[in-house]
Amino acid sequence: MGTSKSSTGSPSNVPMVPPWAPEPVAPAGASETSPPQPVPNTPQPPNVLIAPARRFGAARTSLGSFAKTGSAADMRRGIGHYARKGIGGGSVAAQRMGATARTGGALYGALSGLASGQTNALASGEDRNSLQGRSVEQIITAIVESVRPVDGTQDAETARDALQGALSADLLDQYPNADLLNLSEEERLFIVERYTALDVFNQLELNVGKAIQNNAPNITTYLSRLREVKNYVKQTVAARFREIRKAGASLNPRTVAGIVRQAIQQTFEVFGEAEE
Repeated sequence: MGTSKSSTGSPSNVPMVPPWAPEPVAPAGASETSPPQPVPNTPQPPNVLIAPARRFGAARTSLGSFAKTGSAADMRRGIGHYARKGIGGGSVAAQRMGATARTGGALYGALSGLASGQTNALASGEDRNSLQGRSVEQIITAIVESVRPVDGTQDAETARDALQGALSADLLDQYPNADLLNLSEEERLFIVERYTALDVFNQLELNVGKAIQNNAPNITTYLSRLREVKNYVKQTVAARFREIRKAGASLNPRTVAGIVRQAIQQTFEVFGEAEE
């Protein structure tokens, strides 16, 4: 997301899972391809997990050391602290990123609808016929607007950035001849996987990215260190997707949302193992 998107991170003494965070999978009766909608002013349930003081302190210390030295051990340790203390572990991460899971399901549904020639494949009412002949950038914009429209939240901003990356550079790096209007099942699942990884990375960068930025000796090193973190996140998420997909579940927007949720939980559990 770049240096301009970094922040000082989520504060302490607030719920680890905000009351407006949606369920990872759309409730029964909801449209499978409809994007997640934040629910403001939701009553806080009892026994809610509250973020501790200096929740990202240990993560920033280790990632600051990584920025200076390039130590892979410091990077993994910092991400481990981030996952366990900063976010609260795998199950909390999966709840906190419920919108990511639901967007992943909506993304799969939109791409599948376009590939099959479904009428009104996108929430806007557009389909393969109406998008035919448009530029790649215009098609990507239509898909992003369909599955994660702007709603004024930071979560939507990070998700839209992740969608753009997954549908453009990352897809073309892996599948140079991919046709966005007629993607294979393998290509669709790759996009969902990569979207998930990029959204996890974007959230991490927002919360603790400044520790890398402020401690790297120069801008070139900073960007290199950030790429290392991004690649580590991508590799970890990809491994979790491979394991989950071995179960061979039938695929539709709801089951894909469930796969994304499970992948997020397992990814943060793997991250946390490197904390010590």
